[in-house]
Amino acid sequence: MRAKTAEDRQLLEMIDPVAESLGLAIVRVRLMGGTLRRRLQIMAERPSDHDISVEQCARLSRAVSEVLDAADPIAGEYMLEVSSPGIDRPLTRLEDFDTFQGLEARLETDRMVEGRKRFKGALAGVEDDNVAVDLDGEEDTALIPFAWLSEAKLVLNDDLLKRGAAIRAARGEPEDDGLPEGDADEPQPKTTTKDPR
Repeated sequence: MRAKTAEDRQLLEMIDPVAESLGLAIVRVRLMGGTLRRRLQIMAERPSDHDISVEQCARLSRAVSEVLDAADPIAGEYMLEVSSPGIDRPLTRLEDFDTFQGLEARLETDRMVEGRKRFKGALAGVEDDNVAVDLDGEEDTALIPFAWLSEAKLVLNDDLLKRGAAIRAARGEPEDDGLPEGDADEPQPKTTTKDPR
């Protein structure tokens, strides 16, 4: 799920080593838009704390631009966007379901599972190659094969906001998240944008 299309997977193969050399991990790569002007969105994080600074976004953007300029894998113009996964982040790797265990998530499968494709519940870790989820209104923990997931994302709720505040406090960061006043309830990912063409 880190890459959806064949083109995304090709780009991910080029970008992964660049990120690793900077001590970062790629969460997701998506090339979006039509044929005229596309957007290459890269979400990255530090593996140690699942965050990324604006400076690290800028460094990754510059390094990725150099690689993409040399290889020229994208036809036409595109805009490069490097950001954090954000507080209500996508869950793209099996390990994410262990890391964020106990938090609420929305999952979507690429096939019907017991008559549906969409699920919501508290993450209960992983079992083999399955994602364990305590589904809303269900008594038993559901096991969904990771390979069947097409989308998965944390749900923005009070528990997730409290977790983020606790992490910032543990790092000694102020309560203020740096957002403009009036947007405190709308956390935004850190982003750096560059048009490499």
